[in-house]
Amino acid sequence: MGVKERKERERADVREKILDAARDMFTNDGFDAVTMRAIADRIEYTAPVIYSHFRDKHALIQELCYRDFRALAQAFGRIGRVEDPVERLGRIGIAYVDFALEHPSQYRFMFMTPKPADAKEAVRRAELRGNPEEDAYAFLCNTVAEGIGAGRFRPEYDDAEELAQMLWASSHGIVSLQLAKGQDEWIDWRDARGTSVKLIEAMLRGVMRERS
Repeated sequence: MGVKERKERERADVREKILDAARDMFTNDGFDAVTMRAIADRIEYTAPVIYSHFRDKHALIQELCYRDFRALAQAFGRIGRVEDPVERLGRIGIAYVDFALEHPSQYRFMFMTPKPADAKEAVRRAELRGNPEEDAYAFLCNTVAEGIGAGRFRPEYDDAEELAQMLWASSHGIVSLQLAKGQDEWIDWRDARGTSVKLIEAMLRGVMRERS
């Protein structure tokens, strides 16, 4: 490896350290409480090093949003093309749960931490929104709409956005409870993934049209 390649790798490693530390600090302390200098102290670098990668805190937040939401969409994309939209929805739900349990820091940042409005807008401007290959929510909504179009759901579930949000909320409820309260010995917790699989199956059975 040449000098140039080594320097590029070292710079990329530092960038990843910054992002990982910032994600953890934003999630635990809130955006307003975290400064660029505090992030630098956390990873034992100087503030100018942080600014050489990100012009300010909002640029750092925007990069995290872009990366983490895109990673979830890619996890959905690995499901592959399942022809039956109901079966695909079940796999989407399980992929969502697996992502949360395997990447708890990213999940807390994405779905359990309030964000500045401009960070959300940056993700939209990045042309992720509405593209099912890059936007996990679009992937979910498109699959629900396909199921509605095929007559797979009961007639009262004719709004793809509403049904998508119902299904999303069911999976989010299990994993967010696990991440927030999983260490609480007051509750005799069951396995989060196993419970999620059963809940996803129950939700889908509840909204499906009975076949004659």
